Amino acid sequence: MSDSTSTPGIPDPEGAANVIDTDYEIGQDNIEASVGPFNLDIHNPVFVISGLSIVAFVFLTLAFQTEVGPIFDALRKWLTSNLDWFFILSGNIFVLVCFALILTPLGNVRIGGKEAEPDYSYFGWFAMLFAAGMGIGLMFFGVLEPVYHMAFSEPIGIASPYDADGNLIPENVAAAKAMGMAATIFHWGLHPWAIYAVVALALALFSFNKGLPLTMRSVFYPIFGERTWGWPGHIVDILAVFATLFGLATSLGFGAQQANAGLEFVFGIPVSNTAQIILILGITAVALVSVMRGLDGGVKVLSEINMAIAALLLVFVILAGPTATLVSDFVSNLAAYGREVIPLSMPFGREDDGFRQGWTAFYWAWWISWSPFVGMFIARVSRGRTVREFVICVLIIPTFVSVIWMTAFGGTAIEQVIANGSDSQVHQYVIASYSPELSLFGMLADLPLASITSFIAIVLVIVFFVTSSDSGSLVIDTITAGGKVDAPVSQRVFWCTFEGLVAIALLLGGGLGALQAMAVSTGFPFTIVLLLACYAIFKGLRDEPR
Repeated sequence: MSDSTSTPGIPDPEGAANVIDTDYEIGQDNIEASVGPFNLDIHNPVFVISGLSIVAFVFLTLAFQTEVGPIFDALRKWLTSNLDWFFILSGNIFVLVCFALILTPLGNVRIGGKEAEPDYSYFGWFAMLFAAGMGIGLMFFGVLEPVYHMAFSEPIGIASPYDADGNLIPENVAAAKAMGMAATIFHWGLHPWAIYAVVALALALFSFNKGLPLTMRSVFYPIFGERTWGWPGHIVDILAVFATLFGLATSLGFGAQQANAGLEFVFGIPVSNTAQIILILGITAVALVSVMRGLDGGVKVLSEINMAIAALLLVFVILAGPTATLVSDFVSNLAAYGREVIPLSMPFGREDDGFRQGWTAFYWAWWISWSPFVGMFIARVSRGRTVREFVICVLIIPTFVSVIWMTAFGGTAIEQVIANGSDSQVHQYVIASYSPELSLFGMLADLPLASITSFIAIVLVIVFFVTSSDSGSLVIDTITAGGKVDAPVSQRVFWCTFEGLVAIALLLGGGLGALQAMAVSTGFPFTIVLLLACYAIFKGLRDEPR
């Protein structure tokens, strides 16, 4: 901060750290005295309420699987159909906040202070934030979504590429293809990464620059003042835990279904709840090992392995697919995204209810529910970057990588559908029968070395699964330990275990519909939290040295 410490509501960094550390340690001492034999270091009542609630949720969902399924489905439909405008409008606000930070002098502030140095190289930093942010999602939706939006382009305002008999109409194909890619990039581009950037920057700023604990409640000190350490702060942190856990469970459910589908595709192992449960349990066990190794020894190593495998698969698809078409499509897809991003962002006045409610509203709620997890993880590894450098790297670069990924995987699949029609496996899995978990493997099946690349894809899904689970456990443990990043390993083991159990409970209690319902239901209240965080960011940056 500057010499003038007149920013309303924000204490002097050293004084704040001392006051908060004193209060925090008193609370810790009381808790540790009561549960000393378990060697826990928890922040009461956040850990207790969150932990007991999650245990009760898992138990009740597993006990009443038949009854809860319709409830989850109705909840998801109600939230996305009635609050779609709220999610979409909020997403637009987060993008505008990020551009304001890039373009104004506030972007010159350095996270951690003027003398702070980055803890990680660009490659290690980028690998961790990207693997945590979207790994499983890109694998699951990379083929599915571009082909789906191309084939069913009418709800987005573009004439269908198919006639009544299911034959392609050549003059409609180009426009439908462009809209399909634009709609896909819209869901995986600036908006989701803006959500992550807002949370990550808020946490990093108030932790590394203001001396407050690395937890969501600290962001609200400019708003709540000392009440941040009471029930208003408890509620914020509890919401962050629920949002993170259910957002993560949604991704783990997608990953388990896709890995199971891939195992059936390659090895003939049938798709079943039993197989998916075994997958979740096995991958959770691997994640536990990574969790116990910590950030540098576990998450960082796995993230870099992930990036290498993903890069190899991406290069293979580009070279084995229609290379020249994909190269030209990259530019045209960016242009289509730039042309359509504002119309697609409109919360009102469009007739495409299915697209806005079934896709966009769900995606935005999902990203928001993931944001405490991804944001805190990015914050922990981003000390030493300027705000401008941070926002550009978190917002712009991953968007370009998402465009490359979607162009390669989705573009190759669309060309297969155009060239082979209903004979292509992608057509069968996306357009004819809609088996989304098989869409990636259908695309790979029509390329050389299908068995090898499909196996690599399964491995990649599993490793993304592991990195999401172990990094999510680290983040939830930090929140429930009151911002401490070195809490006992036993707590991380608890959260990692229950992430897997929540995913299993939701799969058995309603499948993908249940997973989506809980992501949306926790994303809604946390959207309000993030809107308040935007205000806190500007207030916190105002007196920082630049």
